[in-house]
Amino acid sequence: MNTASKIESHQQSLNITCSDQQIIAGTLFQNSEKPCQGGVMIAPATGIKQSYYFHFARWLAEHGYRVITYDNRGIGASLVGEVKHSPASLQHWGELDMPAVLDSLMKYAPGVNYHLVGHSAGGQLAGLMHNASCLSSMFNFACSSGNLKQMNFPFKLSAWFFMNAFIPVNNQFFGYTKSQWVGMGEPLPKAAAQQWARWCNGYGYVKTDFGKTIDRHNYDNLVFPALWAHATDDDIANYANVVEMKNVYSKSDSSILSLNPVEAGINSIGHMGYFRRSCYSLWPIAVDWLKQHS
Repeated sequence: MNTASKIESHQQSLNITCSDQQIIAGTLFQNSEKPCQGGVMIAPATGIKQSYYFHFARWLAEHGYRVITYDNRGIGASLVGEVKHSPASLQHWGELDMPAVLDSLMKYAPGVNYHLVGHSAGGQLAGLMHNASCLSSMFNFACSSGNLKQMNFPFKLSAWFFMNAFIPVNNQFFGYTKSQWVGMGEPLPKAAAQQWARWCNGYGYVKTDFGKTIDRHNYDNLVFPALWAHATDDDIANYANVVEMKNVYSKSDSSILSLNPVEAGINSIGHMGYFRRSCYSLWPIAVDWLKQHS
């Protein structure tokens, strides 16, 4: 981890233009002293800013990968104006933001294999990308259906309250969801929070809107290998919910990896921990996966 300052000098802010001309903020990490091993886009969890992944992105760059992190529209540096006026939805993130990030990655890392590292929503939404077939592999952490019915008590009660009481009341009174009040990342645009709640109350997460708001997708077309890692102390991405989400990618050659914090000698991993420096000892799992598919 002492090489962080070295990688910092190869960090570049990006303005990424989506197909609807919306500009989102991104950051490119690269190490010019090593040949490029592949391109990686780190797709964030719902409401999480790209800065959360910077340490992990620098570490990947140290290993020779060119990496792009980004803020989804309506979040962090990609928020234009007030959040209550943002029309951003989860569907926009998958259909518009993620494809633009991948296009940028291919521009900055030409002629290599491309990979998606997805955190929660980042892996859930990949099937909405029109250019997802350009990916060679996907490494996910804490990506699951978020199915409320399959969560365990007592967490199930707090999750139900957040999705079915906190979100609608916030949206009604404020015009957006103050998710930061309950430690759930950045304030969420109204449409994103509404769609999140609807999908977590359904089956197969994004499948809830197939044939409704979602007319076209690639979930049944993608065949790239995918590793679905989750923590055994994660109340959201429990094993049943990971299986449910994995199966939405009906043709992907995928497997599940359960990470036990006790066995790893880590106090906790949970839903957010993998990308923290406290879980640095687990990061080689991702690099080993990338190396296998680069």
